[in-house]
Amino acid sequence: MNSNSNGFWVFGYGSLMWNPEFTFAERIPATLTGYARSFCMWSIHHRGSPEEPGLVLALDAETGASCRGLAYHVTGAEAGAALARLRERELVSSAYLECTVPLALDDGRTIDSLAYVVDRGHEQYTGLLSLEAQADVIAAACGGRGPNCEYLFNTALHLAELGMEDRELDQLADLVRLRIAQRGCGG
Repeated sequence: MNSNSNGFWVFGYGSLMWNPEFTFAERIPATLTGYARSFCMWSIHHRGSPEEPGLVLALDAETGASCRGLAYHVTGAEAGAALARLRERELVSSAYLECTVPLALDDGRTIDSLAYVVDRGHEQYTGLLSLEAQADVIAAACGGRGPNCEYLFNTALHLAELGMEDRELDQLADLVRLRIAQRGCGG
C-alpha cells in the first residue's frame, strides 16, 4: 500500500492501540471480520529474543471470527513517515504480511484499511498454543521493547478501557500474573 494525498487507514488490534507511534487525523473503533486476535507469533525482537522467544499478537485468518480494535486515519504530510515507521516496526522479521482489508467503523462507514496479518508459512507462526503454554512463554520472555507480560497487560487494559473486553486475553493475563507471583517477582 502506498500513501497518497488522502493518506491511509491502519487497523490496530494490539500495541498499536496503546502505542501507535505516529500522528493520526482520526481514531475510530472498528471491527474486522474473518480474522481473530491471537498470540500466534513468536517474537524474537520486540518482546523476546532468539534464545528465549516471546509471543505477540497477530491477526490470524479464521472463518466466522471477528476482531475489535481501532482504525487510524493518517493524512497529509504525516502519511509517508507514518507508513515508513509502521513498516519498520511491523515488518522487522517478515512474519507479518501487510494486507488491505475491509473494516467496519463504528460510525457506520466501511473503509479499506492496512492490517498486519500473520504469515502462516513463516517460521515465527506458532499455530494454536494452549493458554497455559502461552502463559508460560509470556511470563518469562523479554525483548527490545520490554517484558512480554507488559505487552499483554497493556493490550488487555486498553481493550477493557475501550469497552472491547477480550475474555481470552483476560484469562491469559490472569494466568501470567499467577506465574509471575509464583516466581516471587510481583506483577
